[in-house]
Parts: sequence; structure tokens; C-alpha cells
Amino acid sequence: MAKRDYYEVLGVSKTATDEEIKKAYRTLAKKYHPDVCKEPDAEQKFKEIQEAYDVLSDPQKREQYNQFGHEGPNMGNGFGGFDFNGFGGGFEDIFSSFFGGRRSQSSSSSSRGRDLKINLTITFEEAAFGVEKEVTINRYETCPKCSGLGAESKSDVETCPKCHGRGRIVVEQATILGRIQTETTCPTCGGKGKVIKKKCPNCNGEGRVKNASKVKIKIPSGCADGQGFRMSGYGDAGLNGGTSGDLYINVSVKPHEFFVRDGLNIYIDVPITFSQAALGDSIVVPTIHGDVSLKIPPGTQSGTKFKLNGKGILDGRTNNQGSEFVTVKLITPTKLSSEQKELFEKLSKTNEKNESVFERIKKFFKGEK
Repeated sequence: MAKRDYYEVLGVSKTATDEEIKKAYRTLAKKYHPDVCKEPDAEQKFKEIQEAYDVLSDPQKREQYNQFGHEGPNMGNGFGGFDFNGFGGGFEDIFSSFFGGRRSQSSSSSSRGRDLKINLTITFEEAAFGVEKEVTINRYETCPKCSGLGAESKSDVETCPKCHGRGRIVVEQATILGRIQTETTCPTCGGKGKVIKKKCPNCNGEGRVKNASKVKIKIPSGCADGQGFRMSGYGDAGLNGGTSGDLYINVSVKPHEFFVRDGLNIYIDVPITFSQAALGDSIVVPTIHGDVSLKIPPGTQSGTKFKLNGKGILDGRTNNQGSEFVTVKLITPTKLSSEQKELFEKLSKTNEKNESVFERIKKFFKGEK
């Protein structure tokens, strides 16, 4: 397979400065470092990045590459000629230079368990008042038989004789440019740094087992749709005594048939009749805290909004509480009795002193006073 252009590999232009090349290299090398990146081709990408940087960071090699491409006299045979010890300490120092600390000398060190995520759907009322839900999640838990040891007993765990507990070994290879050393995972212990003579029959040596666990989740009052929560330590159990991961819950709130929520406030439309709007009345209005009485003044117009203080949602974390806003909507009757029709006809023939808004608008555009 033909090699990619070195400038393309690092994502820089042919006129890039040494600083730009160095910056691009460090970013990509950090991303695809084999000890960090889990992509299947991470190691190959890392080698390609290092090869490109090895050439473009050297003024003489870069000049030759610009003239002759990959066939230049000092281009070498790719990454095979690169010695990790050029960093002063192999992979250990590469890791240190990128992440600000030395990687553990042994892969047998404890590792944190994986975080888990679930979606939880609750009702409008449950979000308003808070609720406790019990859910079942599949997660790795510390093996109850061996307590995470992975062996039948402590005497069945020994230090790996090949890597001496490091979990990694140094492999030396002969190339046309000389002998190079690379570090790789120990094939005997699989990077754990220890071997088990008699594995725990319950977990087969892993130290943890996968179970369907019931977990109680407490949702505080005032929870909003799309809000997330974290339960520390409720994820997968760690390996080799490592801490457990966390459980992340994303909450979805079902819409209500009548109520609409905005923050801690609740909105509702309530129908009233012509007579209630014209003469006034006292109506019953539903709230999440129970029905309340609302006084409708005479002459109330459709679309008028009323505020019910303290009848909104209580935020359990801040103790703030919203209000309920009631918008009255005038309903037009579709079926009238003979008596009702007669009353409306009489009403339409009355010469009211208070002209309707519509009548005043018509007069204004006709120039009448």
C-alpha cells in the first residue's frame, strides 16, 4: 500500500512552521497512543504519525522529502527504524510527556469500572413532587465468592515469572537500521502482572461477575425533562480492587393532559361561559396541589390570565416554588335550546351603551365619531 503524504498525515500544509508541525504531532500522538486509544488500528496510526514527524521535524530530511517524496535517500523504511528509547525511556516517557505523569510500571494496577447510563421515564406529577424508582440494571459486581481476588485463595496468586509483575515486556528486534526495542503486553499474564494457579470457579479468575441488580433511584421534586443525575459507585465494579464506575440517569418527563410547565411555573387553559364572563363567577380550577376556587370578575375577556401564587412546582434543592397561571377561554355554545336562542336574540337587539371594540374600530376607519 502506498504511503500517505506526511503533511496529510499530520494535517498541516507544506509551508507549516516547525512549531505548527510539533503541535500537530503532539495532538495526534496523544490521541492515538496505543496505551490510550482503543481503536483497532491505533498502533498503526501512531506509527504513521511518528514516521511523518520524524521526517518533517528534521530540516535535512524535510528538504529531501519535499524534493523526492518517499523515495528520498534518507527517508528510511518507515517506522521500523524508530527507537522508542530516543525519548529517553521508551513508552514510559512518551506517556509521561503527553499526560503529565508516568504510567504505572505494571498493568496489574487496579482499574476503575465502566460508567453505565440508563434512561428513566416518569410522570408529570412524579417530576413535580419527586419519586423513588426501582430499576434493574445489568452490571459487573465484585465476585462474592473470591471478593474480587479471582483465585480460590491468596496462595493461588503468584507474580508473573515472565514480566516480574510489570505486565509488559521489552521485545528486541533486528532491522536494517540496527536493533530496536519495543514494549508490549506480557503474553503470559495478559498484562495483569500476576498468574493464578487455581481460578475462582464463580468468576473464572476475573474477580467480578455480571448480575441483574435492582437499584433504587431517588428523583428530587422539581426534576425537569432531560435532567441528568449521577449515582456514584453504581456502575461496573473495578478490576484488581479498582473503584466502581458511576451510574448516569437521564430523566424523561411525560407531558400532562392539561398542564404545561415552564421552569417552576405551571400553565393551564380553563373554559368559561358567556354568562360567567359577563356576570362574573367563582370557578373551580385544578392545580397539582388540589382544586382551588378562582373568582372571575364581571366583564372578563377571553384570554385573561390569572396568577395563583405558590401553586407551581417546588424545587427540592433550592426550596423555590413557582406559581400557576390560569388563562380563561370563552367557549361558544354549539347547541342552543329554544329558550337560550330567545335570550340571545333579545340580547342582540339591546342598544348597549358600551360599544364593542369591533364596532369602535369600524367607526374609526369610516371617519365617524
